[in-house]
Parts: sequence; structure tokens; C-alpha cells
Amino acid sequence: MIKISAVIITFNEEKNIERCLNSLSKVSDEIVVVDSYSTDGTKEICQKFGVKFIPHPFEGFIEQKNWAAAQASFSYVLSLDADEELSGELTKAILKVKNSPPKDGYYINRLTSLAGEWVKHSGWYPDRKLLLWNRTKGEFKGQNPHAGFRLNANSSTERLHGDLLHYSFSSLHEYFSISQQYAENAAQAMIKNNKTINLFKILANPFVKFIKNYLFKLGFTGGITGLIICFSTAYFTFLKYAIAYYYKSHSKRNT
Repeated sequence: MIKISAVIITFNEEKNIERCLNSLSKVSDEIVVVDSYSTDGTKEICQKFGVKFIPHPFEGFIEQKNWAAAQASFSYVLSLDADEELSGELTKAILKVKNSPPKDGYYINRLTSLAGEWVKHSGWYPDRKLLLWNRTKGEFKGQNPHAGFRLNANSSTERLHGDLLHYSFSSLHEYFSISQQYAENAAQAMIKNNKTINLFKILANPFVKFIKNYLFKLGFTGGITGLIICFSTAYFTFLKYAIAYYYKSHSKRNT
């Protein structure tokens, strides 16, 4: 039987963390919370669950998640965000994994809520993520703010049944605000990684993104919600490239 360390990174998550911890307590052998010095009740809620609570300065999502995974006592890590919860079907699937010959990693479908509506269109579902894995077989990589665990070559994987419920956006205002911040963070990461940015990408990529999500990812089936998601995703794609282009251009002028 394999043992699982559930790992979460947090900052001011008092409205979400209890739901997440309740869910994880059914499948994990320990819960590790790495917190970026929350100023709300996050720590007090975590202490009620007896988790391993570790304050650590935030240096980026990829860096924080890798550091948090390294604090786990067991090789198998289930990495969740504070606003996520295991569905009943997914809980059963993970319990079954604990009593089976293990794979190196397990993919899980994530189902996201927008203002109380579960979204299964517009490229938001199944949003398959590698969330349960042997931490000795890879590490978090990617481009901040989007961190993903990458297994080593020739690692064995399996997809689990059930959904990870993602209570990401309680309102449209929150969705727009967070998306804008992500766009700005992504722009800074593009500059840092010296990504190629030009006017063609600024104009073409948002258009392609909208067509892909609205037509091919069935955004049109979601009515006004689908239209809002697809249009805003295209806009924030534009914003990401435009911000990066602006700062790179001004940096060249000042050198």
C-alpha cells in the first residue's frame, strides 16, 4: 500500500482551505501546507486539521510548488490548490490506487466553477492535470504563473475517474481580476525567458484562441457564459503579448 502526502501552497485562503482539507483527509497520510505568510485565518484553520504548516516566502508558482513537494514525507504527492476539492468518485479512485501496483503519475480531470456554474466547454474541461505522482520521477516546470509537474521520460501514467472540483471564480469580477493578473505575470515570464514577441503574434494569437475555444472547444454551447469565457480568454491573450511587447520595446530604447 502506498502512502500519499497531500501538498498545498496557500496565501490568504481562509474561504477555501477547510473544504480542501476535508476532502484530502479521506485519502492522504499527511497534509503539508506551505504558506506565504497569510494575514487571514488560514493558519488557524489548518492547525485544526493537524497539518504540517510551513511558512515560506513566495518566489513564483513553480519554485514554490517544487519547494513544497520537497517537504513531503512520502514519495507519492497529491498536489492541490486551496480552492480545489476531490469529488466522491475521485476519492474512491485514489483510495483504489493506494492498494494497487503504483504508476509513476496519475492524470485527473479538473472541473472549474465560474460564478457558481460548472463549465464543461470553452476549453475548460476536462482540463486534465498530472496531480498525483512520484516526486522522485520529475519536477514542476513551465512558465509562471502556470506550473505543471513533468515526469521523466518513460514514466508510467494512468488517468483516474472522477473530477477535481475547482472553485476558482466566485464572480465575474474575480475572474476578470485574476485573469488580468495572470496575463501580467505571464508577460513578465515571457520577457524573462526571452520569448519571441512581435506584432503578428499580438494580433493573430488572440483571434486563433477565440476561434479554437468558441468553435472547436464548444464554447458556443455555453450560451452567454461560453461567449464571455472565449472572448475574455482571447483578450487576456492579447494583453499578455501586448504588455510583454511594450516592455521589451521600451527596454531596447533605454539601452
